[in-house]
Amino acid sequence: MQALLNEILDQVRPLIAQGKVATYIPALADVALDQLGIAVYGNDGELFTAGDAHTPFSIQSISKVFSLVQAIQHSGESIWERLGHEPSGQPFNSLVQLELENGRPRNPFINAGALVISDINQSRFAAPALSMRDFVRRLSGNPHVVIDRHIADSEYQHRARNAAMAYLMQSFGNFHNDVEMVLRNYFSYCALSMSCVDLVKAFCFLARDGFCKHSGEQILSARQTQQVNSIMATSGLYDEAGNFAYRVGLPGKSGVGGGIVAIVPGQYTICVWSPGLNKAGNSLAGMAALEVLSDRIGWSVF
Repeated sequence: MQALLNEILDQVRPLIAQGKVATYIPALADVALDQLGIAVYGNDGELFTAGDAHTPFSIQSISKVFSLVQAIQHSGESIWERLGHEPSGQPFNSLVQLELENGRPRNPFINAGALVISDINQSRFAAPALSMRDFVRRLSGNPHVVIDRHIADSEYQHRARNAAMAYLMQSFGNFHNDVEMVLRNYFSYCALSMSCVDLVKAFCFLARDGFCKHSGEQILSARQTQQVNSIMATSGLYDEAGNFAYRVGLPGKSGVGGGIVAIVPGQYTICVWSPGLNKAGNSLAGMAALEVLSDRIGWSVF
């Protein structure tokens, strides 16, 4: 496995120069493009890493999985009264579909859906951002995971489109808390700083029927774990989810910080990171690395 990971990174490294960092978030625009890392974590506890796997980065929309899991933990099936679990086929920050469908987001991984989940968690926790930080610290086994305030503040200053979604949903009665407060917490989630190693450990419960080996907790039931993995498979990479299923064949979740987490149910958790993005907002070299890895080992769930 170690030799294979090194070989894959060497193979996809030339793609790094073709990607572009997420300049619409000014704090991410300065991230060095020439970084590439991968971590693979087995259910038996064996960890393999290559490249910049230990370098922390802004996880951005990968955090939407953590938010969803928190909401499922405390509210269960009732969350689906306010949003769906269908692919959107639209850009992750689209307003068009939200207007046409009366303020009910298609799924929890587009921005509108993640904002509804954040609104649900806002009603539950006294300090949502700290609750999320501590939850992720437990899942990853890393007590030093932090929220990058510079990035969170940068995103809040450029919140117009996300605010428009939230106020639009509020007009349809699908947003219950103060919009600005929810936005601040939402951007704090996105600004969590974690490495590939942190993320494979934090996501390992999705490869283990909901059990987190670090904290010794049953995070989700086996059935709930299947459901989260299914939403990741159909909606985890925005409007490129079909392409990801075709090329990689695993449940996954990406973020515009350049990270992609993928699950091999019952076996492994994988995280790749390279900040250069393709036109859909997903890591260009990271996607290629996952495709080669899945193909070489035969991990596709299909």
